[in-house]
Amino acid sequence: MNEFVRPRPEFPKRAVITSGMPYGNKLLHYGHVGMTLRADVFARFMRDRIGNDNVIFVSGTDCYGSPAIESFRKLKESGSNIKDLPSYVEGNHLKQKDIFNQFEIGFNFYGASAIGPAKQIHEETSRWIVKKLQDAGMLSVHSSWQFYDEKHKCLLNGRQVIGKCPIEGCQSEKGYADECDLGHSYLPQDLIDPISQLSGEKPKLVKVSNLYFDLEKCTALLNEWVDSIDRKGDTPPFMVKEIREFLKKPEIYIKREFFAEFDKIKSSLPAFEESARNEKSPSLTIVFDKLTDREEACEILTRHGIRYRTGKTLTPFRLSGNIDWGVPCPNIMGVENQTFYVWPESLWAPISFTKAYLKSIGKDDNEWEKYWCDKDAKVYQFLGEDNLYFYGPAQQAMWLCTQGASPVLNSDNGHLQVTKINPIKSILYMNKKASSSGALKPPMAEEFLKFYTPEQFRMHFLAMNLTNNNVSLCPKYFNPDADENEQDEMVKEGNLLTNVYNRILRTLFYSTQKTFDGVLPVAEIDENVLADCKKTILDVERFMHDKKFHQVFNALDVFIRNINKYWVKEVATADNDEKLARLTANTLQMIFVANTLLHPIAPSGTENVADYIGFDKTKCFDWENIFASAYDVLLPQRERKLTFLKEKEDFFKRHQYQLDEMARKNEEN
Repeated sequence: MNEFVRPRPEFPKRAVITSGMPYGNKLLHYGHVGMTLRADVFARFMRDRIGNDNVIFVSGTDCYGSPAIESFRKLKESGSNIKDLPSYVEGNHLKQKDIFNQFEIGFNFYGASAIGPAKQIHEETSRWIVKKLQDAGMLSVHSSWQFYDEKHKCLLNGRQVIGKCPIEGCQSEKGYADECDLGHSYLPQDLIDPISQLSGEKPKLVKVSNLYFDLEKCTALLNEWVDSIDRKGDTPPFMVKEIREFLKKPEIYIKREFFAEFDKIKSSLPAFEESARNEKSPSLTIVFDKLTDREEACEILTRHGIRYRTGKTLTPFRLSGNIDWGVPCPNIMGVENQTFYVWPESLWAPISFTKAYLKSIGKDDNEWEKYWCDKDAKVYQFLGEDNLYFYGPAQQAMWLCTQGASPVLNSDNGHLQVTKINPIKSILYMNKKASSSGALKPPMAEEFLKFYTPEQFRMHFLAMNLTNNNVSLCPKYFNPDADENEQDEMVKEGNLLTNVYNRILRTLFYSTQKTFDGVLPVAEIDENVLADCKKTILDVERFMHDKKFHQVFNALDVFIRNINKYWVKEVATADNDEKLARLTANTLQMIFVANTLLHPIAPSGTENVADYIGFDKTKCFDWENIFASAYDVLLPQRERKLTFLKEKEDFFKRHQYQLDEMARKNEEN
């Protein structure tokens, strides 16, 4: 019987990779870098896999919106001499860019929605999107509630209002005007116990007209989309579950203590279906066919003093607002002199950044369509689970509706295609939820570089199973309660490089320098070695395709440790030059494969290895040559001559702080 061979995964001809955009009011904490490096690893893999020129990795600073306004206001009140809001945001943008560079995150373009070459392009893209949605008949104007501070006589933007999230079951510490810090979206009038951040008093609700995308009309299309990604099986189950919750009919939850009052007035509510209840029911659920019916019911319940919570559902997605710091919104449908609400314009910012990058390398204005509007291309978006609502239902529906009045899931070429969303679960800190806006603040990314190398940081975060679970970050040097004798979890995965891989590399070099005068001997590579290499290559390819990065690490961990075991076992019987040449050739082949597969994770270290061995870097990281002989990717002018490796020289180094600590402990002992 022939052994079943699993087909290799398919990859697009071109790819855009994006990662979540940090706000312009802050520097980067560990979560920003931890999430983005997963996108970076995948982008580097895709460059090796489908060709460097076919991959674009973009992100940038989310400049606009109320977070920047509010942070700048507080800075000025504290006496800061920062000139103006654009200068404040630009300073943060440049620092963000530098920090990403320090962690070897290799964007093609890290832009800023309000600064530099992307600014004008982003404004043009914003006008293009809203025109497409208007032509599709998917825009409407609503006079919605907005908070007004009577003491300061001004409308309040999103972050100038703080309260409790009204979504049933939400554990958010902070609910803002129409979304909480866990990404739940709701109507302003549903926010519980709102307080103005300007005056500290309860704000008034007033009606304000804004432009909206009719997201709730896309329920059937979005159900079709969710069914399609569920069938493919490469989307985390928690994402499918989370998005399906938003596609439910509008619901209201009423606690048991209000049952009697509810029964007295329920006949005055719009038509609804009520869940069964008994003497032990803690709450009841009432379900409406239309969102407008639920809104009317909420107003009636409020008038009668009946407390309630609302469920997740699709609501009209606000596109415009009235804050000055934003992308100008076209004057359409009677809505004038407004800016775009920050969330929708941040969704299409990666399109603007793609355009800006392609323009910077001399491409035509319509070149971006080959990446965003072509079936042969794919856009991969890496983000935290808190943002699933926006990148899921909101973005996918908007993209599809740019087709016109009758959108279909399988868009034709020339239209925006649905993207591949790659969410991660929460990266906890010391087993607790850390947030810039919460009680527990996350450590800043730069702090980690005082104690850990970028490669150690990258290896540790890559090995986290964030596809399925919340994972806690517990760096020893940040933990005052850490046991001095226990291993630091942050360096555990990096030891694969600093200990195991370094050891086999040094062994290869020192043996070749001693026995063959530094010239790699030629010998036939054993079939079993080639088979092991092929299995690991195909495993890593599959895991990378499925974004199961922790399994990528596991596969590499086993493979690299086995190289060491192989050498130790075989060198004992390699009692002549011929046997040692064969052992060297087999080991070189495994190092070639390991180095190629490690390249997206530890780029500078693996490129240094390639230089020392004499691998042609235009060939050795290209997956067109992944199954080739290591000898086929050596530079011909080097004639298999290794660069001389000094004694105790490492390709992958520990942080100097760690070396100093080890020296201190040795002195004490």
